[in-house]
Amino acid sequence: MESLPEAILIRILAAIPAVDLVLVCRLVCCQWKNLVDGAALWILKCQQEGLTRAESDAENWQSFYFLSKKRKNLIKNPCGEEDLEHWGEVENGGDGWKIEELPGDFGKEFPSEEVHKYFVTSYDWCRKAQVIDLRAEGYWEELMDTTQPKIMVRDWYAGRSDAGCLYELCVKLLSENEDVLAEYKSETITIPQENDASWTEISHTFSDYGPGVRFVRFEHGGQDTLFWKGWYGVRVTNSSVTVEP
Repeated sequence: MESLPEAILIRILAAIPAVDLVLVCRLVCCQWKNLVDGAALWILKCQQEGLTRAESDAENWQSFYFLSKKRKNLIKNPCGEEDLEHWGEVENGGDGWKIEELPGDFGKEFPSEEVHKYFVTSYDWCRKAQVIDLRAEGYWEELMDTTQPKIMVRDWYAGRSDAGCLYELCVKLLSENEDVLAEYKSETITIPQENDASWTEISHTFSDYGPGVRFVRFEHGGQDTLFWKGWYGVRVTNSSVTVEP
């Protein structure tokens, strides 16, 4: 192995699972450590697995590889398929939260055919939240503290065409002790009565948030503005939090 050209050795190492490269192969010798810590090996693995990135954007190809492989929606039960499972700190104002089938009364279909349900609020304020443990999801401390990958937050909301409503979104990045290190809070969005019931996406990207982030707390909610008994408030679905490569 010592006599192999470096380019050949990189091709051999690229066939090894990524976790084994980091936890085992880089401990073999100084040469292997340098190759595992370098860019060439991870550029090749990205090419082999169809993970594309502009060369000008490249800073840490190893982090890019792992983040790309892990990329998924960290919000559980984003569309109400499991009732209110995984949602905590639930505030049930009025008649409380309800899950309905799309498009619902006086509503419109969602832009994606993969979404079939939504949560709907009542005549007093309804809120619900999820706290995401980043370490439990595989995002280790050094990655979050050094690379500080972007954290993308998205939510979708809509009213029904015969009723006005209010909507709010608040997302916090929390430390180990749940201190707030960064926060995004939308304005209170008002949807008037006799609206077109279309779905609207709201999004925010956290970047350069500093070291120490261990949790993401996602909270949203709303109510109707007519105080009608039942479920005439804002509708929400397809919420997402992703750690971006």
